[in-house]
Amino acid sequence: MKNTYNLRSTAAKAITQVLEQGQSLSTVIPELQQKVSDKDKALLQELCFGVMRVLPQLQWFINKLMEKPLKGKQRIFHYLIMVGIYQLIYTRIPAHAALAETVNGAISLKRPQLKGLINGVLRQFQRQQQELVEQANNHISQHLHPKWLLERIQKAYPQNWQDIICANNQKPPMWLRVNQQHHTASEYLALLEKANIEAELDINHTSAIRLLNPCPVNSLPGFDKGWVTIQDRSAQGCAELLTPCNDESILDLCAAPGGKTTHILEIAPRSEVLAVDIDEQRIKRVKENLQRLNLHAAVKVGDGRLPHEWANNEQFDRILLDAPCSATGVIRRHPDIKWLRRNEDIDQLVMLQAEILDAIWPYLKKNGTLVYATCSILPQENSEQIKSFMKRHTDAALSETSTLENPGTQIIPEIAGGDGFFYVRLTKQ
Repeated sequence: MKNTYNLRSTAAKAITQVLEQGQSLSTVIPELQQKVSDKDKALLQELCFGVMRVLPQLQWFINKLMEKPLKGKQRIFHYLIMVGIYQLIYTRIPAHAALAETVNGAISLKRPQLKGLINGVLRQFQRQQQELVEQANNHISQHLHPKWLLERIQKAYPQNWQDIICANNQKPPMWLRVNQQHHTASEYLALLEKANIEAELDINHTSAIRLLNPCPVNSLPGFDKGWVTIQDRSAQGCAELLTPCNDESILDLCAAPGGKTTHILEIAPRSEVLAVDIDEQRIKRVKENLQRLNLHAAVKVGDGRLPHEWANNEQFDRILLDAPCSATGVIRRHPDIKWLRRNEDIDQLVMLQAEILDAIWPYLKKNGTLVYATCSILPQENSEQIKSFMKRHTDAALSETSTLENPGTQIIPEIAGGDGFFYVRLTKQ
């Protein structure tokens, strides 16, 4: 059995799929986790996400330790070595176990002849670890971001770009959204204390609780009964800003995986919600989340640019548009974004966002409310996008908390706080 299954080789496969084939970890890992034991699921995630977080550093070490890079079909072993080095620096796995399991990865990848090479590189790193880490600190950027992205963040946030980069490179905090249909946040905090789970309330969001140490969802009181959902504090602000009411018709556009759909229904359980997303696979997640929370919404696959295909000429009292974006505000949750995104993607995303906004605006009733949200920190997708929209649509008014010079609320990622997020509330005059 050991020859056929090896967690380190599974991690190397995931990293290869991301860096060589452009797939995202959030797509790759759930599929691979089905093949590993429950106790290994968290470790697989830790190894893959960790390698993505510090990729330039690991690349530098390998360049130092190997004369010739591994290419073509052998490229997966390059990433297997990265997994080995990552364990030696960043995990508490005993070095002998990390080395043995990583070297054995060559057997499960059907290249036992490469065991000697992998073992040699990792042992050499182990011998020179302190010296190599010091050298890396002097020779490579500690920002661990691609140059184009670093420059965009520096330009947008000249005063505090370093804080953003620092937060991006941390592991994310685990936030809960308490289902107010069952408990208040204070009541649920008491249940967590009984279960010996340390947590604290958030003063800015009525349903938000931060766990001091992340834990498996099945250890959270009443998770299977829908008492609580995993959702970042900043993301919780979307439905709160929308202020949904019972008996209203509400559209959640680009709804997958359904965190905001279910939040709307927790706030206004008698509202009529239509959740629409373009991705058929991700729509399944919306249905699963609704089912777990015992909530009901209409769910459709549809393109936000073509509402005439799925909206049945209906107008909505409220629309939440969580627009497709660069996801530069959630890099700490999805560190592969740094290596999957390209500079030219930003202009294409800005055009897509504008198309969806223009297409959906006629489907908002007079005096209706639209909340535009992104998990981006780039002004082009956020405040500048809304300024352009307001010029094109004279019947759009900003809510009282915004100004035309500075529309909406921009949140930047904070180490113990929420993710990077932008939202603005518009009303139709």
